[in-house]
Amino acid sequence: MSTLLQLQDVSVSFGGFKAVRDLSLDIKKGELRCLIGPNGAGKTTALDLICGKVQPTGGQIRLGDVNVTDMEDYEIARAGIGRKFQIPSVFKQLTVRENLEVADCRNTGVFWNFFHAPGGSERSLEELAEFVGLKDHLDEPAEYLSHGQTQWLEIALLLAQDADLILLDEPTAGMTAQETRKTAEICLQLRGKHTIIVVEHDMGFVKEIGDVISVMHQGQLLAEGSVAEIEKDKKVREVYLGTSGISHA
Repeated sequence: MSTLLQLQDVSVSFGGFKAVRDLSLDIKKGELRCLIGPNGAGKTTALDLICGKVQPTGGQIRLGDVNVTDMEDYEIARAGIGRKFQIPSVFKQLTVRENLEVADCRNTGVFWNFFHAPGGSERSLEELAEFVGLKDHLDEPAEYLSHGQTQWLEIALLLAQDADLILLDEPTAGMTAQETRKTAEICLQLRGKHTIIVVEHDMGFVKEIGDVISVMHQGQLLAEGSVAEIEKDKKVREVYLGTSGISHA
C-alpha cells in the first residue's frame, strides 16, 4: 500500500513545553491506525497537528504528495482530512438529514462509489444514514439523538464530505457497550476504503479494530506494531499497559 500520511520529525511547543517531540509516523492508504498512550502523551496534540488546528514548530507533514505543514485548517480539510473531536460538533437544531445535506460536498469519490452502483446520479444520504444506524432518525432533530448516535452522525458527516483521512478522537468515550460494538463495526467496514487514525483509551476497542498500533509517551513515539507486538513490548507495559496486557489496560 502507498503512503497517504507522513509525519517527519514533527514537534510543537507551548510556552517552552514540548508537547510533541520529533514524532514520525507513516500511515498507509486504507490503514486503520490506533494511537494510544497515557494521559498527556501527546495523542490529541498529534491529531491537532495533522488537521492544522495547531501549527508545528518543527518537522514536516505530508498528505500524499502535498506538503500540508503550513496550511490553514480549512485548507487541510479541503485537501481531504476530516476530524471528529471528542465533543461532537453537529448542528443540533437541524435534523439528521439536514446535517448530512450541509456536509454533502457532491463529490463522486471513494465513498460515493462504495455505496452506489454504476450509473447512479447522486449519493444517497439515506444509505449513508443507514450505514451508521440512523436511517430511522433522518427527520429527527440531532438534539434528540443519544450520545452514541450523535457520535455516529458526526462520522457520517465526514463520510458525506468524502474525507480521504479520518481522524477520530476517543470515539467511544461515554458510550454503552452496545454503542461501542456498533462503532467498531463502522470502523471495520470503512477500513480499506478510508484511512483512519483513532485515538482511544478503550483497549478492548483498540484490540478489535487496530491494524497497527502506535504508542506515544511524553510526546514521543515509544513503540509501534501489531496488537501482539505491543502487548509483548516491555517498555509499553511499564508506562501504560501494566502486567495484564492490552485487553485490561
